[in-house]
Amino acid sequence: MANVELILLQRVEKLGQMGELVKVKPGYARNYLLPQAKAVRATKANKERFERERAQLEANNLKRREEAERVAERVAGLSVTLIRQASEAGALYGSVSSRDIADAATVAGLTIDRGQVLLVHPIKTLGIAKVRIELHPEVHIEVKVNVARSAEEAEKQARGEEILPEADEKPDLGPLFGEEDAAS
Repeated sequence: MANVELILLQRVEKLGQMGELVKVKPGYARNYLLPQAKAVRATKANKERFERERAQLEANNLKRREEAERVAERVAGLSVTLIRQASEAGALYGSVSSRDIADAATVAGLTIDRGQVLLVHPIKTLGIAKVRIELHPEVHIEVKVNVARSAEEAEKQARGEEILPEADEKPDLGPLFGEEDAAS
């Protein structure tokens, strides 16, 4: 199937800047770029309309980016704590998703939706993870997500203390075969 030509209405990571003509697969255009209003089809009428409105679109984009930068400065170093049930080995009974992180960030004072949380894989173990949040296509911040079984455990993790038992500790097996007891 042939690629679809689009005009980007905003910067799209790994694709292009606002105003660029790009060719993408039809599914990417139909399922993501067009419904999210990140692009329009590159028809003659749309090209003319974009050129007429280019200054206004760039001004709006600049205003939104400056606002996102101010928010990023205000919440720099944000850390959220999520309390979850987990096994003794630290594996969660379930996982922490982008929705969980967005809800926790909103409670902490940063109003975002789950689409802004750039989580490559769900968090499935206890510990501190760093997650990227997209405030604007050109502004990203990093949020520390502290996943623990209790508030006390979360405080220990935040201080840098280890909460899980060391896996490399060897159990005491007594004297090994061929070794003589020092007492005899």
